[in-house]
Amino acid sequence: MTRRFISPFQLRDYGILGINRRNREYVSRYNPRRLFPLVDNKLLTKQTVALAEIPTPGLICEVRQQSEIRHLMDHLQGHSGFAIKPAKGSGGKGILVITHRDGDVFFKSSGVALTPEDLQRHVSNILSGLYSLGGSADMTLIEDLIHVAPHFERFTVEGVPDIRVIVCRGFPVMAMMRLSTHASDGKANLHQGAVGVGLDLATGKALNAVQRDQTIEVHPDTGEDLSTLEVPDWKDLLITAARCYDVTGLGYLGTDMVIDRDRGPLLLELNARPGLSIQMTNGAGLLPRLRKIDSLSEAETRLSAEKRVAMSQRWFGGLH
Repeated sequence: MTRRFISPFQLRDYGILGINRRNREYVSRYNPRRLFPLVDNKLLTKQTVALAEIPTPGLICEVRQQSEIRHLMDHLQGHSGFAIKPAKGSGGKGILVITHRDGDVFFKSSGVALTPEDLQRHVSNILSGLYSLGGSADMTLIEDLIHVAPHFERFTVEGVPDIRVIVCRGFPVMAMMRLSTHASDGKANLHQGAVGVGLDLATGKALNAVQRDQTIEVHPDTGEDLSTLEVPDWKDLLITAARCYDVTGLGYLGTDMVIDRDRGPLLLELNARPGLSIQMTNGAGLLPRLRKIDSLSEAETRLSAEKRVAMSQRWFGGLH
């Protein structure tokens, strides 16, 4: 298969935001370094957004020291499903999701069986910094299992889809949904083979879908027509994303959310250096939208989250 290469001039004309400009003009400009720990540590993120009553997955326990691993099974008593996560991980690395158990045998969504020793080894690897930013020592969070909302069951396999919204100065500017596949091992991670679907900011409806840099029309495993995907309660979800700016003070961030079958929208994590592949899933560049936000006054960024979302939907909805 041949690939068509695009020149830097074409990327500029398309309004594509590159990593160097992202770092220089948005991450460095709008995100004070002192605030990074709020989003680089998932436990601090949970504690911070809780002050604004933004819901997150329930926390079963924390494991901070290697000596605590021997008590892991005690913490998991009565929990048939859960997710084990590194507090400082990124890109989905180190996340282990257990969907059910049979006694002391634990099962991933793919059907792979794990023993208590397997779980303890995984937690030990997390604590040693195997998945953390910069390889620093880490801590482990064990959270309640998130269940796929019925609305999305036909669009995903072996995992829960998540929704990424890019927020600049409190204004949502672009969004996508990431759908897990067999290739991604149930993880909503585009680099591991998940499907990315660009979402219209006005409606929450699908605009475009890609997998491994290629445009697709149906889910590779379920065969479902991706153009029919639509996120319910879309405006409320965008308002939650916009409020994360007010809570953290970070002017350029990615918010990752899921819609749980029982609890509704939950915030998974925040990212002060959100990736750029969202442009590919939307078939559009971020730069024209970000320049619109750059031009706003400080007073406009202090409007309520509801007003900011309404403005974003008017400016950027229906664009493709």
